[in-house]
Amino acid sequence: MKFELPKLNFAFDALEPCMDARTVEIHYTKHHQIYLDKFNTVLEKTGLEYDSAEEILRDLNKLNVGDDDRKVIKNMGGGYVNHNIFWDSLGPEKVNDAKLAEDIQRDFGSIEKFKEGFTKLAIGHFASGYAWAVRDESGKLSIYSLPNQDSPYTLGHEPVFCLDVWEHAYYLKYQNRRPEFVDSWWNILKFI
Repeated sequence: MKFELPKLNFAFDALEPCMDARTVEIHYTKHHQIYLDKFNTVLEKTGLEYDSAEEILRDLNKLNVGDDDRKVIKNMGGGYVNHNIFWDSLGPEKVNDAKLAEDIQRDFGSIEKFKEGFTKLAIGHFASGYAWAVRDESGKLSIYSLPNQDSPYTLGHEPVFCLDVWEHAYYLKYQNRRPEFVDSWWNILKFI
């Protein structure tokens, strides 16, 4: 089974001024696409058959593949799935998610404390990777960052949303000003 690039739920320019149309277009059509293409190639090579890319990542350490292929699956499959989650959490309009708001209150004390912790985490992440909001095995919300294209699925966690802090996510508009990008990103995160 070949996986496909999911359609964006918004036009390339719909996230402006926070995220410029050119960055969205390049990020989606070039970066996301190359992860998908390489992921499909390794799946074809290894003969792995799964209904979802997320399940492949959940089973990463149990896959009957060589170490080199496992590394490609982790990086390319992670890049594909992580970008799916990233794009799906963005939009020009907010969505009322009362359950998420209640869980944030329960697990972080307030929306403000949650945003403060997540912002600090995203800005402080060294090099490339993602800041994540996830639910652990018990359903509790937590936040952390992971390097490169590592996935919370490999840790048994369910992603809620993520922020891509690879430079390709913001460099055309923000250059090396990641803090400015992170602050602006809250305006296009559709959940909070």
